[in-house]
Amino acid sequence: FCEQCQEDFCDVCGSMIHRTGRRRQHVLTKLDVAAPIETDDTAPAAASDSEDTEKEGEALEGAMAVTFSADSGRAETGSGSFGAWITERAKYIPLRLTLKERKYLRLLEAALNVSEYTDKVDILMYGNKTKRMVGQIRELCAILSGLVLASDYKAGQTLFEDRQFEDNEEFFQKIFEIGRRHKIMNPDKMRNEYGKLMYLLQDSQQRDVSELLGFSTLKPIKTVHAVLESLNVAYILEDEMVAVATKEIVAAGKSRAQVQLEIKQKERALEYLCKAYATHECPADVIRQCLYSIGDNHAFLRFNRDPCDRMLAYLKANFNPLKADSNSLSLAILSGRDGARLSHSHSNQFHYVHQTLALWRELLHDMFMLWHSADTDLLAARHAYRLTDTGQGLHRVQPCPRVSAAAHAILHRTQKAVGRWVGSAMIHLGDRNVPNALMFIDKYNQVSSILNPVVRVLEFLDSHAACPEPTDVSRFVEASHGSIDNAKKLILADFFRSAFDGSGADNFFDAGSCIDGRLTSAWNWCSAIEKKPFFNIFLLAGFVGFNGGPEGFN
Repeated sequence: FCEQCQEDFCDVCGSMIHRTGRRRQHVLTKLDVAAPIETDDTAPAAASDSEDTEKEGEALEGAMAVTFSADSGRAETGSGSFGAWITERAKYIPLRLTLKERKYLRLLEAALNVSEYTDKVDILMYGNKTKRMVGQIRELCAILSGLVLASDYKAGQTLFEDRQFEDNEEFFQKIFEIGRRHKIMNPDKMRNEYGKLMYLLQDSQQRDVSELLGFSTLKPIKTVHAVLESLNVAYILEDEMVAVATKEIVAAGKSRAQVQLEIKQKERALEYLCKAYATHECPADVIRQCLYSIGDNHAFLRFNRDPCDRMLAYLKANFNPLKADSNSLSLAILSGRDGARLSHSHSNQFHYVHQTLALWRELLHDMFMLWHSADTDLLAARHAYRLTDTGQGLHRVQPCPRVSAAAHAILHRTQKAVGRWVGSAMIHLGDRNVPNALMFIDKYNQVSSILNPVVRVLEFLDSHAACPEPTDVSRFVEASHGSIDNAKKLILADFFRSAFDGSGADNFFDAGSCIDGRLTSAWNWCSAIEKKPFFNIFLLAGFVGFNGGPEGFN
């Protein structure tokens, strides 16, 4: 409650409105909030729980320090909060595909690869668009039916002999859900097919299309928590041994014996959980599959979220937040110079980069939750889209209320954590910049593709600097850049300046310091990497591109 405005605000809106100007001096009083009334049982939570990022980090760090005792058969830890953290997170962790589901996935990918759905539907032409949609959906289902029959004649005959598409509603729901679930856990897969799939399912939710189609194509995505809860064993997630059984084992900086010990501890913890919680309704294989899925979540975070932490560490270790060590290492930018569209002093740019990386880190930390919200927004029948020319072709512009609420909650949490905010806090959603939730998810899935190659090059330089004897690479770097440390700082300074300068858009209205414009600037820096004076170091490290090979390396 604001005493000057005489109005109630939610936590996010109140902070945003009173962030600058005279309203910053207003007196805000916290109100007692009543328990929320659930109006939609099927709606996923749009925002994360009340624990802030620091508490989540402490819980995860404590859980990862769990040690398994083979003698006692118990997990020994000083923190009991991992169970609550993973129970909440498991609501959004997709279930790993089984071998049979992977066979269906290959058939779905093959059918979508030859489908011309968006080419024939998302065009401006006269005629009955509904009939075109229904015809294309039925054509895809016919292709899937043929592929299933060709791959397994007996199974295909059982499914499709003397039966219509409507009679196989459950089969088509299952195969489409497999594709959606696989994509969430593997963002680098199905790059062309996933868009067709989601737009096809989006159209199938329209009332006139579903009536002509005669069956529904949707079912909820299988998650770890949903599966365990349906089998009445969700309490397994509260066991501290889950931290050991799902811990990701990283060999860096460890001896072979230590790695082997951790592998044995993980295997023993996994077998213990399977034996202790297996029931007639929930066999050990299902529990093992759920635990493997949680382990996949940790691998996802390491590959996508941890590069942000590494770049934040490089920023703090190599640059002074108050003043530059030299002109070449200054982060200051000036609008109109070297393509920049922002003007920041060294100090402002330092904080601007820091808060941007911190925001990307939080978005990627909650990416599974955001993806489930995006899935709900895209496939909600009440949120109709309009086909619009955004300046980059025809796109489906659609409101994204759940993604917007979740993204603004994450932004507010980041603003409170960093304290000082430089630039705009505008999040584009459902407009010509970010037309729909699918585009929003796709944008932020590219962060790891941008940061991972840079981190790999810096680690490559660190490895040569740590060699007791000079290597050919270290001699070359010293001859061209003075020293390895100086080369690292030049790469970082150029990245922190040019990848966060508001450039990359077609006009001044779409560029700048808004939340999405920051990522556009990073893309623009990647497109000009060949012109950088340190590009030869990237090539020596095995770099092939920001979109090629594992992490952009050979």
